[in-house]
Amino acid sequence: MEETETPPWGGPTPRREPMFNAPWTIVVLCVGLIALYAAQSLLMPQAVVDHYGVSGPALLAGRWQTLVTSLFLHGSWPHVLMNSVAALSFGPPVARLMGVNPRGAAAFFGFYLVCGVLAGLGFALADLHGAEPAVGASGAISGLLGAASRIIQGRGRIGSMFGSTVLGMAAAWAIVNVVLGVSGLTPGAMGMPVAWQAHLAGYLAGVVLVGPFARLAGRSDAVFTQ
Repeated sequence: MEETETPPWGGPTPRREPMFNAPWTIVVLCVGLIALYAAQSLLMPQAVVDHYGVSGPALLAGRWQTLVTSLFLHGSWPHVLMNSVAALSFGPPVARLMGVNPRGAAAFFGFYLVCGVLAGLGFALADLHGAEPAVGASGAISGLLGAASRIIQGRGRIGSMFGSTVLGMAAAWAIVNVVLGVSGLTPGAMGMPVAWQAHLAGYLAGVVLVGPFARLAGRSDAVFTQ
């Protein structure tokens, strides 16, 4: 433990915590999303972006890779910046739980990708014939929120998926997404439809899968409350 400073007038002063203290995995994720959108905006025509977005017709046509490619594309600068801020807000508890060593980082990024894929699958299955493709990392980031709800429930450990905090956050997330999806008033969406189905599917995936991925990260029974 680091020693605290002792001022000339008496007792020790608590060590200052850094203002920015996100795990490196979260920093890499946010910087990566922004860098990829910068490259996309310079190099990819909108038709190409749409081709790699996920939708029911895309999956029916056999383009299953869109479940992954759609996670790394965005519709606008506000879109990618909002998702990056969300990842920075919801992701650190999950990243710290899984660890920042190589095994923990691999488990964290695997968890993020699986949540994103399941979110895209939920979006496509909700409207198999909807022609509008979805792009963006918000489904995967919703998985981080779902996982964070269980960590909050467990006060730093993984709590019950049926705890009051988890269910309350799930209900609030569902209401917010349905209202914004129906009204189209999402800040920063710039008129784009909100893939609320992906957000709900991603949240559910995060709630269910945080435990198994914590095991893959090598975490012991101590990180579970039951």
